[in-house]
Amino acid sequence: MTQTTPDAPVRRQRAQVKVRTLRTDRWWLVPLLTFLGLSSFLVYGVWAIIDNSYFVDPYIAPFSSPCLSTSCPEGARLFGWAPIGDWWTLPPGLLILGLPGGFRLTCYYYRKSYYRSFWLSPPACAVQEPHGKYTGERRFPLILQNVHRYFFYAAIVIGLVLAYDAVLALIHKPDGLGTWILILNAVLINAYTLSCHSCRHITAGRLNHFSRHPLRYRAWTFVSKLNAKHQPLAWASMFSVMGADLYVRLVAKGLIAFPYA
Repeated sequence: MTQTTPDAPVRRQRAQVKVRTLRTDRWWLVPLLTFLGLSSFLVYGVWAIIDNSYFVDPYIAPFSSPCLSTSCPEGARLFGWAPIGDWWTLPPGLLILGLPGGFRLTCYYYRKSYYRSFWLSPPACAVQEPHGKYTGERRFPLILQNVHRYFFYAAIVIGLVLAYDAVLALIHKPDGLGTWILILNAVLINAYTLSCHSCRHITAGRLNHFSRHPLRYRAWTFVSKLNAKHQPLAWASMFSVMGADLYVRLVAKGLIAFPYA
């Protein structure tokens, strides 16, 4: 032990904690549930991409919308036309899922979630992580997270397409359960998209005087309220899009009776 005189400064050393954490609560539960939830989304997304039962008039599965090639059923084509022609014959999800998928992958909330649950960086507060060093998002591949704003622009388009699909279903089958499932999904998807931190910044984040821009201030106030719900909207929209997509595919496969769908 180091002896000191009354006038000598006391040496303070960092506590040498050799265990991973001193926490006694179930700190591992949230990372585990997050891992299972995100993994289910990834597994379902892979299956949905290769599954061809994505359309039964007037419903189109959200993971396959918009359908842009001539290989798509006529009723599934966006606005009735196929801008990319007949060169694309693979499932439509392979063509467009990278846009909403990229938006969620680079989302600020999802980044926190999968950093903690998949990479354990760190898995929870006051829990040691297994990584020897920390570089943040300054190096490849994590520096690519900076393209989140551009994925946001694409996600806005996808959200509008899903809303258009829901309106078509409402027009042609207003009493169908699938119609209301698609409407709920479109509402949650667009609410999640608008609650994005980038959306809040783009709306009025760089203004110095709100009083000079009353309309943008009102938009910023609305988006800020959504932004406070970004985490629950992220989960709700993730499960809603999986549920709506699965419902349409089950109807298309004949596993749910269409007259009641």
